[in-house]
Amino acid sequence: MPPLPPPIRGRPDVWKELAPETAEKAIETVKHALPFLTVGVPIVHRAPGGVHVDVPVMYLSFAIDRLHYNPETKTPLPKGLPGVYLGEVDPAGVREGAEEVLRELHVLEGAEFREPENCWVVPVAWKSFVVLHVRVSADGKELVPDYALTEEVRRHGI
Repeated sequence: MPPLPPPIRGRPDVWKELAPETAEKAIETVKHALPFLTVGVPIVHRAPGGVHVDVPVMYLSFAIDRLHYNPETKTPLPKGLPGVYLGEVDPAGVREGAEEVLRELHVLEGAEFREPENCWVVPVAWKSFVVLHVRVSADGKELVPDYALTEEVRRHGI
């Protein structure tokens, strides 16, 4: 029987103490979830200089983060660089390329804590680029969806 995916956080945790062991647990949770990540339908944003393409990375029915994607090179862009592309975007081609990228992701051995969100953020890389930030509950046990992106995905019916 295949392993069960880690749960999605339903409500915020109340944390009492942060420790390296809890960060390590968050990292392990993301490693365990990695095989269950899927690609959503690409979101094309029109900008004055062209377009940029975001690919929602889904976990179960929730968006975890957005992958900035360059349809010209068929590769992801580093976190923080949405990029601008001039030309037509083939959503099926972007999705196919992004699925290949997901198979090549690896979890980095570190985590940061974000107090306002009360969660760990674990970086996920493709080659030498950090391309995703996966949020994990303060206790390190549950993934925390990107609720705004999840709503955007649902709003567009994608």
